[in-house]
Amino acid sequence: MRTAQVMAEQDLPGLLIMGIGGTHGVQESLAALLKKHFSVITMKELLENKKEVGKKIQCIFVSEFRPTIDQELLESLPNLKVIGNSGVGVDHLNLKMISNFGVRVTNTPHAVADSTADMGMALMLASARRLVEGSQIAVSPDTNYFAADWLGVEVTRATLGIIGMGRIGYKVAQRARAFEMKILYHNRNRRSQEEEQAVGACYSEMEDLLQQSDFVMLVVNLTPQTEKLIGKKELGLMKPTATLINISRGAVIDQDALVEALQNKTIKAAALDVTYPEPLPRNHPLLKLNNVIITPHIGTATVQATHMMAEEAIANMLSVLNCQPIPSEVFPQ
Repeated sequence: MRTAQVMAEQDLPGLLIMGIGGTHGVQESLAALLKKHFSVITMKELLENKKEVGKKIQCIFVSEFRPTIDQELLESLPNLKVIGNSGVGVDHLNLKMISNFGVRVTNTPHAVADSTADMGMALMLASARRLVEGSQIAVSPDTNYFAADWLGVEVTRATLGIIGMGRIGYKVAQRARAFEMKILYHNRNRRSQEEEQAVGACYSEMEDLLQQSDFVMLVVNLTPQTEKLIGKKELGLMKPTATLINISRGAVIDQDALVEALQNKTIKAAALDVTYPEPLPRNHPLLKLNNVIITPHIGTATVQATHMMAEEAIANMLSVLNCQPIPSEVFPQ
């Protein structure tokens, strides 16, 4: 029985992962899921016998940006066919270089939409109601009373500007509609009239969106076109009472300009699930401001989303190996 099991595992396609468990490895439950379809090989095992083990690897599962995909790694894997990225953003992958090796790249846009949209709403509500500050006051040993003039603002019926109306941005709009928000959005491609009406969203030019919104939420992929999309000029267009929320990638914002805008009260606040780099250096000025909420890139960090991402990545990779249509392939720009 044991021999048959070992033989079955050997027949499975080789899949490289960073490791299992610990700070940087794949969760045990996800590793068990991967092992149903692949012969799982860790980076440690590859490095111990690169020549022999490298031949067995046909797929790489990239989770939390690990393992790092560089030319040296690709050159050591002569039979590699596909890299399955767990998550939608692929700015950590050099798509052109990978394509030059004849390797396909896939991502998991469907699995991340709900959890990331939930995170956007959580950050908006937390910032509006000063939740982090309030919690600190409530538990502080120095607190003797709660001040009557300590106020937040309401999300209900406020204006939300969504920059990036893809799958996640649209999910944000669906949630915001329940708060009776006025929803403006800017996107490369305008949504259909039916889609706009379904969530009560109005297409807006970027400048108008920034000027009118009480909350501006960034939900774009990081590309050369969106790097530092929000800089000094854009922050200057926003209301002094407005809040900037980022659930995309840190580099979409010019962080130096954001620090200046927050210090000078050009805008009221920021709520960021992403920064550049991650984590920020411990002496970074953003960490010293009391009108900023920063979370550790946890938009997809739910039990459900991590499993759905793994399942979507598995389906993508198996499609490549079986020469079937690939549900979510990413192409070089």
